Amino acid sequence: RSSWLLLAPLLTPPIPVITAPPCSLCPEGAHRFQWIRNLVPEFGISSSHVKVLSSPTEFYELLKVQIKAAKQRVVMASLYLGTGLLEQELVDCLEETLEKSLQAKGSPDLRVSILLDYTRGSRGRKNSRTMLIPLLQRFPEQVRVSLFHTPNLRGLLRLLIPERFNETIGLQHIKVYLFDDNVILSGANLSDLYFTNRQDRYVLLRDSPEIADFFTELVDAIGDVSLQLQQDDTVQMMEGMVHPYQGDKVAYCEIANRRVMEVINSARTRQELLHAKTFHSSQPGSSLLSQQGSQASGSLKPEPDTWIYPLIQMKPFGIQIDEMVTETLLTEAERDARVYLTTGYFNLTQAYMDLILGTRAEYRILLASPEVNGFFGAKGVAGAIPAAYVYIEHQFYSEVCYLQQQERVQLQEYSRAGWTFHAKGLWLYLAGSDLPCLTLIGSPNFGYRSVHRDLEAQVAIVTENKALQQQLHQEQEQLYLCSGVVSTSTFEQPNRYVKLWVKLVTPLIKNFF
Repeated sequence: RSSWLLLAPLLTPPIPVITAPPCSLCPEGAHRFQWIRNLVPEFGISSSHVKVLSSPTEFYELLKVQIKAAKQRVVMASLYLGTGLLEQELVDCLEETLEKSLQAKGSPDLRVSILLDYTRGSRGRKNSRTMLIPLLQRFPEQVRVSLFHTPNLRGLLRLLIPERFNETIGLQHIKVYLFDDNVILSGANLSDLYFTNRQDRYVLLRDSPEIADFFTELVDAIGDVSLQLQQDDTVQMMEGMVHPYQGDKVAYCEIANRRVMEVINSARTRQELLHAKTFHSSQPGSSLLSQQGSQASGSLKPEPDTWIYPLIQMKPFGIQIDEMVTETLLTEAERDARVYLTTGYFNLTQAYMDLILGTRAEYRILLASPEVNGFFGAKGVAGAIPAAYVYIEHQFYSEVCYLQQQERVQLQEYSRAGWTFHAKGLWLYLAGSDLPCLTLIGSPNFGYRSVHRDLEAQVAIVTENKALQQQLHQEQEQLYLCSGVVSTSTFEQPNRYVKLWVKLVTPLIKNFF
C-alpha cells in the first residue's frame, strides 16, 4: 500500500505545454511534409534502400546476419535483452564477430554499443546485465553497455517501490538496431517472444550512412548520461557526469537535453548544407564537366524519392518533437484522408483522442484484443491490465458513439491464436489515394507513457515511390487482416467483463502503463 501512496505526487497530470504547429501542411504530394525538417534533420534516400519486414522470425534472422557481417559498428538500443536461448545466440554472434575483429591485422575496428533500461535490464537474478558481462570481460576496449535510469525514480520512492513496479516511473524505450550503415527501426525488444510469436513492425534502411551516424550519435548521447555496466556487474557514471538519481535532477535533465539536442541540431545543420550543395550542383548553371565527372566515377547518387525524419520524444528532458509532429499530422489530415493507427496498448493521450474525435479524416485504429495483450495471463496486479485496457477502449468507443462518429472512427481488434500483439505506428493515405505516402514507425505507443515518461524514438518515412508505398500498404493490410471491427456487442461478451475495482483504479493508474 505504501508504494501506491508514494506514487501520489505523480498521479496529478502535468501542466500542458502549448506548442503551435510548425506550419500548415503544404498543398501537394509527399513534399507537403517538408515542414518536419524545421524541427529535425531530413535524410533524402532512394526507396530501393528501404525494406519492410513482416515477421518476428525475419527480424531475428536479419539481426544475426547483420551482426555477423558488421565491420565497424554495432549499435543496439532496446528496453532489455532477454535471457533465453535465442537471446544467447545473439550474444554468441556478437562474440564471434568481435573475435574476428580482434584477430584481424592491426587494431580491431569493430565497436559494439548497447543501450538498455536500467530497471528492466536489472530485473531478476539472471538478466540483461548477466547476459552481457562476458562480452565486457572478453572485449573491454570494444564493448560498451549503458543502462539508462530515469531521473524521476529517486529518493524514498526508489527505496520503497518494488521491482517491476519501479518500471512504471519511466524507461529507456527506444528500439534501434544498426550495423555499419544499415539501420533497423522497430518497436520490438531483444527477447525471444519478439523473435517468435509477438507481432511488431520492422523496417530496414540499407546503406544509409547519414541515418546510421545520426542514431549512433543519439545512442551515444543517451549512453553518456546513463550508468555504465562494469565487468563485475557494478555500474558507475562517466567521470564528471551528474548522477541520474543521486545528483541534482534539474542539472541532470539540462545536461541530457543539451546532449540530445546537440545531436539533433548538428545533424539538421549537416543535412541542410548537404541539401543546399546538392541543389546548387543540380542547377542548370552548374558545371556540366563536374557532373559528368562524378557520373563517370559513380559517385552521383540517385535523386531521392523517400525522406526519413527522426522524431524524438524525451519529456523528462523537455524534448517533445515526436508529440509535436504527431499532433500536427493528426490536426492537418484533411477530409477523406485515411489514417491507420495501431498500438499494442490502447491508452491514447487526451490530446490525441481530442484530435481524432474532432478532425475530419477517417480513422481505422488497430489495437490488441485482451487475449493478445502482452499482459494477458500475467501474475498479480499485472493480470488485471488487459481488463483496464478493455475499460479504456470501451470508454473511447462510447465517446465515438455519443458523437455519432462510428463511420469515420472505427476500432478494430487484432486477434491471432498463440500470438501477442505489439505493433505500433501510423499510415497516412491522402484523399483520393489507395496507397500511403507517410508512415510512422518506432517505439511510441501514442499513450501517456510514451509522451510523458519514457525515452522514445520513431521515424516518419515519406515516399513518392509507388513500389515502397505498396510495401507499406501491404504491411498495413497484413496486420489489419487479423482483426475484427469493434461494435457495441463486443463489450457484451463474457471475456469483456471488467470488475468494479478495475474500473475504479484505472483512472488513477492509467498514466503508468
